[in-house]
Amino acid sequence: MKTSVLTFGLVAAAALTSPAHADKLDDIIASGTLRCAVVLDFPPMGSRDENNEPIGFDVDYCNDLAKALGVTAEIVETPFPERIPALMSGRVDVGVASTSDTLERAKTVGMTVPYFAFEMAVTANEKSGIKSFEDMKGKVVGATAGTYEAIALENQVKAWGEGEFRPYQTQADVFLALSQGQLDATVSTSTVAQSNVKGGKFPGISVVDKAPFDIDYVALFTNREEYGFLNYLNLFVNQQVRTGRYAELYEKWVGGEAPSLAVNGVYR
Repeated sequence: MKTSVLTFGLVAAAALTSPAHADKLDDIIASGTLRCAVVLDFPPMGSRDENNEPIGFDVDYCNDLAKALGVTAEIVETPFPERIPALMSGRVDVGVASTSDTLERAKTVGMTVPYFAFEMAVTANEKSGIKSFEDMKGKVVGATAGTYEAIALENQVKAWGEGEFRPYQTQADVFLALSQGQLDATVSTSTVAQSNVKGGKFPGISVVDKAPFDIDYVALFTNREEYGFLNYLNLFVNQQVRTGRYAELYEKWVGGEAPSLAVNGVYR
């Protein structure tokens, strides 16, 4: 009994005298730098300009977040498959990388409310004869590995029971393969599809139809145990919408009216 009381007393004393543990939000502010994982082969969300400088919606969003925190933004170029590993290894503080808010990912990282919403589109090689989503049946199709649309498209090919699905490392790889005829078609976000078609870098392709997949809501992400930082990120997303900055960035990088971030039947 005496030993238990003594032990408890020592633990309590240690707790009172130990310095408080600083969380990620405190650490970022103290360091003066916010390291954002951003995909830079995913225009208009992220790419590089003629001077090789990062540009795009996600780049501006990271810069806005850093400004709100009173720190300097550091854009860490991160391919799609490396987004979560970059966070887990400590290379970045937050993902601003068009990351779908799946339950599977939420087992590993903490995800915010949606900060962007994507509709899906079918882009085809003009020689493939594909004019609609259903025309993709039996064809060779592909998408960027690990993305929402890649998972959905691969499952669709399996459901059709014919055709072939090919995963690629980057969006640029997908559209290059499509332009060269190695793929007949792909499903990507409508923003990416239109950007690649209009850009002229990948000739012989065109957007032919919408894909009947759910709207892809994407979230910011950080370490799941960092509740203080996650709360801050959720409030930041809220503020971006309330101040009109979200609509401003959408008009700048995509054009037109920004889609609602409210999931129908869940919250408004």
